[in-house]
Amino acid sequence: MSQLSRFGAWRRTLLVACLSAPTFAIGAPLPAQGNALPKDRLTIADYFNWEDVANPSLSPDGKQIIYTRTWIDQLNDKRESSVWIMNADGTKNRFLVKGADAKWSPDGTRISYVAPGEPGGAQIWVRYMDAEGATTQITRLTEAPSDVEWSPDGRTLAFGMLVRQSEDWRIAMPAPPRGAKWVEPPRIVQKVRYRADRQGFLENGLRQLFTVPADGGTPRQITTGEWATNGTTWMPDGKSLVFTSNRVPDAEYSWRQSEIYRVDVASGAITQLTRRNGPDNGPVPSPDGRYLAYTGYDSTDATWKDAIMYVMDADGTNPRALTEKLDRSPSGMMWSPDGTGLYFNVENEGSRNLYFVSLKGDVRQVTKGAQVLTVSDLGKSFLAVGTMSSSSKPTDVVAFDVRTPAIRQLTDVNGDVLAGKKLATTEEVWYTSADGYRIQGWIVKPADFDPSRKYPMMLEIHGGPHSMYNVGFSFARQDHAANGYVMLYTNPRGSTGYGSAFGNAIKNAYPGKDYDDLMAGVDTVINRGYIDPNRLYVFGCSGGGVLTSWIVGHTNRFAAASANCPVTNWLSFVGTTDGPSWYNNFAKFPWEDPSEHLKRSPLMYVGNVQTPTMLMTGVNDLRTPMGQTEEYYEALKIRKVPTAMIRFNNEWHGTSSTPSNFLRTQLFLRSWFEKYRQPPAQKVTQEP
Repeated sequence: MSQLSRFGAWRRTLLVACLSAPTFAIGAPLPAQGNALPKDRLTIADYFNWEDVANPSLSPDGKQIIYTRTWIDQLNDKRESSVWIMNADGTKNRFLVKGADAKWSPDGTRISYVAPGEPGGAQIWVRYMDAEGATTQITRLTEAPSDVEWSPDGRTLAFGMLVRQSEDWRIAMPAPPRGAKWVEPPRIVQKVRYRADRQGFLENGLRQLFTVPADGGTPRQITTGEWATNGTTWMPDGKSLVFTSNRVPDAEYSWRQSEIYRVDVASGAITQLTRRNGPDNGPVPSPDGRYLAYTGYDSTDATWKDAIMYVMDADGTNPRALTEKLDRSPSGMMWSPDGTGLYFNVENEGSRNLYFVSLKGDVRQVTKGAQVLTVSDLGKSFLAVGTMSSSSKPTDVVAFDVRTPAIRQLTDVNGDVLAGKKLATTEEVWYTSADGYRIQGWIVKPADFDPSRKYPMMLEIHGGPHSMYNVGFSFARQDHAANGYVMLYTNPRGSTGYGSAFGNAIKNAYPGKDYDDLMAGVDTVINRGYIDPNRLYVFGCSGGGVLTSWIVGHTNRFAAASANCPVTNWLSFVGTTDGPSWYNNFAKFPWEDPSEHLKRSPLMYVGNVQTPTMLMTGVNDLRTPMGQTEEYYEALKIRKVPTAMIRFNNEWHGTSSTPSNFLRTQLFLRSWFEKYRQPPAQKVTQEP
């Protein structure tokens, strides 16, 4: 048995022991009120053995693949990442180094990666790919590097890093007495955006570009000024970098504005390449350096607009749209090795697939199927590598020739966990809602589903609101289904993946008719005859929490609900979330006319609520701050509506980034729903 196998077995033994102990302090009953599940079902205990893969990259000679593999450290309750390597056919799959963000050098003799190092924090490392495998810590930075990229000649590494700015506000404080223990000085805030979810208060500074010799040395700052730089992309001649920024006065007040720039590495001279009212992002140079591809769109007040892929000459002239008619946002753009066009990923109707566009603007779909395929690299021989998932298959590394796209699965990182397990099945459904909108959704049915039985059903609502539920594997849904629930998840109007008009259909009307879309989906499944109409449940986080708290103020059909990390009062939310952009999602500022903010706030309908409604939110959440949960909770308590507020420690936005909190989220949810098996009897009104 290998060391890794022994370690995996040890982890499983430890987990079984922990979950079997009578003092297991998850904070909620075991699945199905403590009843043991059949041995052939996925269980909540299996989650600690779950792994993930990401960012596969092909060696320059096309013979090997490196990728990031993530697993759960049960003792320290966190996720860990390592770089793994295998042959391009999936053989000789093995651990390489502990770290992440690995990149091949242009000649394939080395890789760069980011891992902890001296004097502390993340540092850039280089590993030689010969038999000796020597590693070298390249940097000793005081701030974390990001977007590390090799220069075309392999001699230099470019990266982005925060450059702190000194605070210019000084006051004439007297010196403290010897031995005094004065309170820490106050934090001075003068920027529009001063904090961010998963970061906290933002340091006073801006991201700038740097270079460092690939064999070690002193980093050199390339960009300067009062503007942040985003992205780190070398031009093929190795003389310049291209990036995205917004180098205008009062840039922090701009909304959805950015341009593409080029910086000369030797002199630091910056040239602006795009000029339009609207965002331009993600420049990718052609192999010969003649062209730059990028995405963007003209400025609009729409709440959602699908981006368009453009190409321009390398000097910024002759920009032209390539995917204007596609009406879907391109991502992960990669030039064809022959320079005739670009491959890119597209989300469409719950799936993600690879597309190609020629320089003439001819678009074709390369891969097809109900799958979530993310291609991350394309080799000189047209071999593509990426990750893929479906409703019945977890994410694994795949490869295929883009000219004859027969996809081959190269890894099976969760095969041991799923061995002998019966999984839930997922059925696609389309139905008609208000205004004739066609809505897509999916019904998840327990293993050994019997249509003659009556099952409880959970309606799961996505956040965003501009995002898309997809057909990818979901451990959470499989766990709920293994405990006897049918699940429905849908993409109501406002979702992405259906075009700009569909995404923008909730402009100044969220929540609104997306509620109708969700209720029509519930009706569609109930009409199939296998749902217990007394045991309907609803939950969602973020935008899903918004709609859940809206739903219980407009109907009593659900036996119980869980509004997780919600927005319940738009009036208080727009000025307390982690950025000013939500001010732009209303027709008027609240101090000019608060009526729209109030009309769209679930809190204004709390007088109608009779449905038992739990709230779960991370204590560090800065996206939908805890105050939103507290306002709604207090209102429910005053009205004596059954409720509970679950405040998750060590969580920002969401409740499941910490492994044990994922278990708690699942178990608290089912425990709450198991308490309530009948909907409230009284009807509600539709107006506050």
